[in-house]
Amino acid sequence: MNKFISEVTNEDCMDGMARYPDKYFDLAIVDPPYGLGKKIYSGGTKGCKFQTLFGENKWDNDTPKQEYFDELFRVSKNQIIWGGNYFDLPPTRTIICWDKLKGDNNFSMWEMAWTSFDEPAKIYRKSSMGDRIHPTQKPIDLYKWLLGKYAKQGDKILDTHLGSGSSRIAAYEMGFDFTAFELDAEYFEAQEKRYKAHIAQLKLELI
Repeated sequence: MNKFISEVTNEDCMDGMARYPDKYFDLAIVDPPYGLGKKIYSGGTKGCKFQTLFGENKWDNDTPKQEYFDELFRVSKNQIIWGGNYFDLPPTRTIICWDKLKGDNNFSMWEMAWTSFDEPAKIYRKSSMGDRIHPTQKPIDLYKWLLGKYAKQGDKILDTHLGSGSSRIAAYEMGFDFTAFELDAEYFEAQEKRYKAHIAQLKLELI
């Protein structure tokens, strides 16, 4: 199995990023709060199911302040920022669309990521269905696709809002050094369990 550095901590990302020098990370792939509040649970019956599973949405009431983006751009050379349409970011040529392959309902049929790259816009199609430990959980394969297109071996990867840990698992499978922060203690523990279970399963498959 790939040998790489994985440093994941339960803390505020602003405190975490402050420890690193300028442009330390080659690529930041982040999914900060969009500021949707209760709207994240407005998807009819499915929205009610999400609220039952994940409780009241307190972590997504506000978007990050400008200080967050200033620090993110300081510590990383390139960025992929999910929810780019909710933030005040510079114009970019490379927009990424994640098509969730959903029907027409109250949930977004696709999500947008802003990037710092200068390439044609791209689209990735994969359902978001599956077991969830986080309401905004994204597929592992989505992160593997992003790493395959926008990172090269030896790059250091940053995730400031780890959430479900999909980015961590993808980085492990592809052999990237990975650093991440997660403020919420419950989500941090949940992604730890998910990560360890996934790695254990991969090791069993190699036997």
